[in-house]
Amino acid sequence: MQTISILGSTGSIGTSTIDVIARHPEQYQVYALTAHRDYQKLLNQAQAVNAKHVVLSDESVIADARDYAVTIGCTAQLHFGATALETMVQADEVNTVMAAIVGAAGLLPTLAAVEAGKRVLLANKEALVMSGQLFIESANRNNATILPIDSEHNAIFQCLPHDFTYGELADSGINKVLLTGSGGPFLEYDITAFADITPAQACAHPNWDMGQKISVDSATMMNKGLEFIEARWLFGLDNKDIEIVLHPQSTIHSMVQYVDGSVIAQMGEPDMRTPIAHALAFPQRISSGVAPLDFSQLRDFTFSTPCPERYPNLYLALAAAKRGQSACTALNASNEIAVAAFLAGQIGFTQIAELNSQVLSKHIDILLPSIPAVLACDELARQLARQYLQEFLC
Repeated sequence: MQTISILGSTGSIGTSTIDVIARHPEQYQVYALTAHRDYQKLLNQAQAVNAKHVVLSDESVIADARDYAVTIGCTAQLHFGATALETMVQADEVNTVMAAIVGAAGLLPTLAAVEAGKRVLLANKEALVMSGQLFIESANRNNATILPIDSEHNAIFQCLPHDFTYGELADSGINKVLLTGSGGPFLEYDITAFADITPAQACAHPNWDMGQKISVDSATMMNKGLEFIEARWLFGLDNKDIEIVLHPQSTIHSMVQYVDGSVIAQMGEPDMRTPIAHALAFPQRISSGVAPLDFSQLRDFTFSTPCPERYPNLYLALAAAKRGQSACTALNASNEIAVAAFLAGQIGFTQIAELNSQVLSKHIDILLPSIPAVLACDELARQLARQYLQEFLC
């Protein structure tokens, strides 16, 4: 029986995780669920899975959450504030943590789980994008297990040899990793009309059902750039070891190419319950609730290289990866500010890349020897992004 805490249970990954574990009550029990401020959904989830604890990081909803818990008869213990997130993942009773908080907010609680030596199912790519080597070193030092949840990284993990050694591609006969991406909703959209793209259009992904932030990142392909950075740290890769391939059907989730000419691909429906189920049960397998591929219905399999003019954010991320850790940290921070401004209707779609480009060009590369240094770099980039945002609004 695994005892699990879910960071970010009200988001799309958290909701899918609850769906999977609810199918296997004999194998999983929920210790804690967490959310930022959606107390109604969180407490309803706690009722459904009989969670022992719930955490809301936004303390402004304390009174409302307590009242609602009484109304629905929820018996889970309520906790509030960001530090409670770390407590819930480090508890002795917990052996598995689903790290699904979106953005930089997920770094510290995810790192807390790593430092406690937990089995971490990593959906929060920003933790690796921001802290990279520090994160991996902590996992090694504390004997934590990191299992990737992003569909692409989970696919790569499944395509690697079972005896793969971190960073040793040649020893496993690997030529390169092929990181696939759909290209989002604007793969064939008129580039001259990009400035008029609305948040609703950007969030309407043709294949995946995701939250707003990751949907916009998918539309700009910043998400693929962040995944490129994440893949480097997850598997010990160099930039040259990864090739990004557009595959709009989202049936192949990534591939590994071997020196003998073989390519091993992981395929499946575009449903996050598949990688979640894989990581939850690894090294065994459990049902996820996802229907198997019907090969009689599969038609086109197309592949191409992403266009820099169409996806400037992707190439900003690749440039940051070449520069080093602090550039990646700064770009991630800038992008969070830019996407939030776009979703709020403050800037246009093309201005996301413009703002990110300005922050990255202004950023001075520095060493980040500690998590406080990472957080300081993140905050400095956010301040710079807000400054440029104000100039955009004038």
